Amino acid sequence: MHSLLSQIKQINVADNTAAFKACVENSYQWLEENAGMMEIESLVTGRATFVDTLLRQAWKLRGLHERKELALIAVGGYGRGQLQPYSDVDLLILTRRTPDKALQEALTEFVTFLWDIGLDIGQSVRTVNQTLKLAKDDVTIATNLIEARRLIGCEETFNALQIKMQGDKVWSSKAFFLAKLEEQQRRHARFNGTAYNLEPNIKENPGCLRDIQTIGWVAKKHFSVLKGQELVEHGYFTEREFTELKDCRNHLWRMRFTLHLVAGRSENRLLFDYQPEVAERLGYGDQGKASVEKMMKAFFRQLTRITELSEMLLQRFSHDTLNTKIKRTEVIDDDFELTDGLLHARHDEVFPDPESLLDFLRVIADTPQVIGLHSNTLRLLRQARRRFRRIPLTEHPSCRERFMALMAHPDFFGLAWDMAHKHGIMHAYLPEWNQIVGMMQFDLFHAYTVDEHTHRLVKHIYRYTLPDAVKTFPRCHRIMQEMDDPQILYIAAIFHDIGKGRGGDHSKLGAADLARFCQQHGIGQKETALAVWLVENHLLMSVTAQRRDIYDPDVIREFAAKVRSVDYLDHLYVLTLADIRATNDNLWNDWKASLLRELYMMTKKAIETGEEYHIDMQAQSQKHQQDALLRLQDSHIDDDLVHQFWHRLDEHYFIRFKPRQLVWHAQMIAEHQQLEGREMVVAFNDNTSKAGTELILYTRNRPSLFAQVASVLDSRNCSIHDAQIMTIDDGYVFDSFIILDDDGERIASPSRQRSLIEAIRTQLLKTSDQHTNNRKMSRRMKQLNVPTKMRFFTNKNDMTILELEALDAPGLLATISQEFICQDIHLHMAKISTIGERAEDVFLLTNHLDQALSQHQQLSLKNALTSLLDQHNNGETCHN
Repeated sequence: MHSLLSQIKQINVADNTAAFKACVENSYQWLEENAGMMEIESLVTGRATFVDTLLRQAWKLRGLHERKELALIAVGGYGRGQLQPYSDVDLLILTRRTPDKALQEALTEFVTFLWDIGLDIGQSVRTVNQTLKLAKDDVTIATNLIEARRLIGCEETFNALQIKMQGDKVWSSKAFFLAKLEEQQRRHARFNGTAYNLEPNIKENPGCLRDIQTIGWVAKKHFSVLKGQELVEHGYFTEREFTELKDCRNHLWRMRFTLHLVAGRSENRLLFDYQPEVAERLGYGDQGKASVEKMMKAFFRQLTRITELSEMLLQRFSHDTLNTKIKRTEVIDDDFELTDGLLHARHDEVFPDPESLLDFLRVIADTPQVIGLHSNTLRLLRQARRRFRRIPLTEHPSCRERFMALMAHPDFFGLAWDMAHKHGIMHAYLPEWNQIVGMMQFDLFHAYTVDEHTHRLVKHIYRYTLPDAVKTFPRCHRIMQEMDDPQILYIAAIFHDIGKGRGGDHSKLGAADLARFCQQHGIGQKETALAVWLVENHLLMSVTAQRRDIYDPDVIREFAAKVRSVDYLDHLYVLTLADIRATNDNLWNDWKASLLRELYMMTKKAIETGEEYHIDMQAQSQKHQQDALLRLQDSHIDDDLVHQFWHRLDEHYFIRFKPRQLVWHAQMIAEHQQLEGREMVVAFNDNTSKAGTELILYTRNRPSLFAQVASVLDSRNCSIHDAQIMTIDDGYVFDSFIILDDDGERIASPSRQRSLIEAIRTQLLKTSDQHTNNRKMSRRMKQLNVPTKMRFFTNKNDMTILELEALDAPGLLATISQEFICQDIHLHMAKISTIGERAEDVFLLTNHLDQALSQHQQLSLKNALTSLLDQHNNGETCHN
């Protein structure tokens, strides 16, 4: 392949569209061939140089160089003289006066030509005055012009624009800084304030290229003409910090460059689809997830460094640009003072030894007025972190004493905990923490890296101690207030996922790490036993609530036996809630809250009752009926109709449903019986269940009923979380579903409810049992492989429990229930749980004799479902 110089020579003699197009195609081939061999700075500047030459030659061939009033200007990223493979080429065609018709046509032909030869062009044609007016009204346009570069044409026109832009009339240095700072804050907020998203945008994510560019824009506006090295000369950076920032930038440039080549277009999101190939091209190997994990850990570490450097520099710019005067200084101790809410080091020796890093956190915990770190404190902290990194802080006995004192501090898990995580002190203290920093979790369930998830979990526990939690999470607040030693819960939270990424059961690995930690830190046997148990069993409560029938007394007794005490239950309940809420911002909903609340209350009663615990099924059934009858007295419904309906159902119905639900069911069925000719009841109620919206269906039984309803709801982006299927002897079926909308909330809109009712009724009135579900599998889900797994159990009622895991592809539930029909298997109950891309569903089944499935029947069902559902991993949608 020709060198860059030879390509430029070819461009200089190109004189037709085909020749230009060939040069553009050759340039992409040059980028591909040199991507792994050349320095990234040479690649991005070389790409810009090639495009510069091409544009000048095209400008000349079109005769535009003869129009002396015109100037062709590179703006935006291209104006910096840097171009990624498929980045837009942003141009400003600057003119002294508004172009006449002939010139407009010539410029249109020029731009069309550029598109025809394969360049992605962003262009505008403006006079100097028009440009200045737009720049004054829009900081984005002003930013693009800050790094404008003349390619060809009238230098005088270009200089006139530059002089005006460098002054204060369009944007003052102060106004520009404030606008860019606000812009960055808004951008960070779009990413939930964290850099640790699993499909990051290399350009826009917090700590990514846009943050580095913001430093450059603000500096250039403030100093008019500035190269990066001048930041060192002006005292904003040390030489080492400037080199570090350049290294980080080059790392991200290389990733973005490779991503463009892999995607074959301008793509800045490091999507799951691209991550394996990008990792392989960057030299992390071809081991799939393992290679991606290495790449992403390195990537997230770069983001941490950029975030710190950006924070230091922008704070210094803020002081110098805004000429801010210190309003309040308060001395804290010999080492630190509070300067307008920022923790300011009073001298350069505030971190003389490893212990001082933990003393620093203690100062923050003790001083609620601290809102952040002063730039000089952050610089000293970064230097100290490097000095003390050879030996983990936990190896120093005096550090261990300080760390345990912090764990017991009532406010350590506020800002001090954020600082410990954000600025690498947890990494410096705990060797095991280092293993989870920046660790990916390859699913749609976890939204954050393992360390960021753990940081958020601990923060949730801390927030349960605050006054606001009385209203939002009252039970958690009460438990935390009454807890004898909260630090045990915090320690368990820190270790709950620390065993991930090492192979094996992460709960057991984390428990072993925690046991060593407790021994090393002098934690008592009783407290150690609780902490270790919590880590080993941190998934127990959520799994039980979402997969087991928590209204089955045997399930409660079994769970209570594992938990053993109310104290253990309290700790596990708080840890479970915090864990779910820290996993994914969209994961927590009323359904999960209701399940965990019910499980907690029933288990607490079981533990307090002891071996005598049992549920008197008949007594509870009668109590629910009596409560419901009292509520029905004012409804003018014939008691005989109610009793006729109830007589057809067994006592499990009255135990499983609350009295308010029994009332609503009775009202709906009574109305149906009073309206002769009404073929079915399909109704919603948003008030009968705290877990979600209840949908009931009462109609003549048919084998495919559940499959059809499931398919209709799935096609309308509704999720079933619980289903009770009750077949009545007279040929009718009564089904109750708890469903949520696609946002995880109740279906509260009356129009939405009516639309769903109509869709269900229309489907059930059809002669065909088939329902077409056109919902497509998402892009992200197609990249994930979830092997189908099944486990069968037989309960004491001679019924089979099927636990199933599979990819949650569109139509999954309908496909499963259709297979039940094919094998003459009866479905009695379903508990549906979606964990990211993974469906974890539980079904209560019997065969055609209303008995548990035989071994042969289980094997037949397992083979059939495995064959059907593994098609999902090949990107096929279930058909119903």
